[in-house]
Amino acid sequence: MNKVAAAPGKKSINKVVLAYSGGLDTSVIITWLKEHYGCKVVAFCADLGQKEDLKAVAEKAKKTGADKVVVTDLREIFAKEYLYPMLRANAIYEGQYLLGTSIARPLIAKAQMEVAKKEKADAVSHGATGKGNDQVRFELTYLAIDPTIKIIAPWREWEFQSRSDLIAYAAKYGIPVTATADKPYSIDRNLFHTSYEGGILEDPWMAPPETMFTQTTSPQKAPATPTTVEIGYQSGNPVSINGNKYSPAYLIEELNRMGGAHGVGRVDLVENRAVGIKSRGVYETPGGTLLHAAHRAIESLTLDREVLRLRDGLIPYYASLIYNGYWFSPERELVQKLFDGAQENVTGTVRLQLFKGNVTVVGRKSPHSLYKKEMSTFEKGALSLQNYAEGFIKINALRLKV
Repeated sequence: MNKVAAAPGKKSINKVVLAYSGGLDTSVIITWLKEHYGCKVVAFCADLGQKEDLKAVAEKAKKTGADKVVVTDLREIFAKEYLYPMLRANAIYEGQYLLGTSIARPLIAKAQMEVAKKEKADAVSHGATGKGNDQVRFELTYLAIDPTIKIIAPWREWEFQSRSDLIAYAAKYGIPVTATADKPYSIDRNLFHTSYEGGILEDPWMAPPETMFTQTTSPQKAPATPTTVEIGYQSGNPVSINGNKYSPAYLIEELNRMGGAHGVGRVDLVENRAVGIKSRGVYETPGGTLLHAAHRAIESLTLDREVLRLRDGLIPYYASLIYNGYWFSPERELVQKLFDGAQENVTGTVRLQLFKGNVTVVGRKSPHSLYKKEMSTFEKGALSLQNYAEGFIKINALRLKV
């Protein structure tokens, strides 16, 4: 890589910790930070299950000019302390998005701040654009942890207007990147999902190319025979698959494999970003889709009607908090306690059938089931409610009659 000289007048930053992915944006940012601030750069890479060769990513950061590289395995923390609480809340943004990128950013930012403290850095940086949600998620987390930290957001400072400009800059300074001018997709993958933005996807009318997908088989090409899977729950958390217990991260990986093989978990939507614009995103969340279906099914047996109604009314609010970067807010923590309080008896097993992109609940059981066959059966010997029904109906009809 060609060396760059620091720009005059920008010496106030001595060391910065960059949230580094090895992609186009953050590869360019290492060089740009040195050019414009003349500072030391620590590249921080979080292993969230993105299925990359992180040793190669770390080596790339060093070749690109990073003074130090820190790689941290956060997969189990991500699953247990971030994904599971979100799944206990059944959080879905705008009815479709399972929040795979949204929930990852606060963990990355928190771990990045821990590295900054250890390295005695006076600034942190990220590669999120000035139009996107991630800048908000990263920076709200930074400031919740340390209100005095300096934040460098290159996309809000530099002269570049597009990823094509970044590709040209990378070529100028010999920065190795994999993006090309004719296919500038933005891809983000972690343990929970893969997201795609940019390129042909910026036209909401255009279908995503089948070659783009990496986690899921096309439903049309999925097996012609369905697969059945049983997911066991304990107090709202998934703990087993087909009777075998797994750690949170491994359980999600296994469900990703099973769901992906049957084309489960694809979503194509136009969403409302935190900054007030709409964007089109395509997502693959195979394991998460199975877990949402299974959790709803076990709750249908174990949650009281009014508790379920109250909780469901708060889901859009809770999902918006995650989407908009408020994971470390007091309101999110308060609502989480309410949701978790309802999960004490959400224990049992759900049987799902996977077939051609679809998930169907075909069985559920629980030691805490509120479903009573003797009360709901249509057969003889059922507990009779007929004697109470007429009065119940008349009372509820009073306001209608008036």
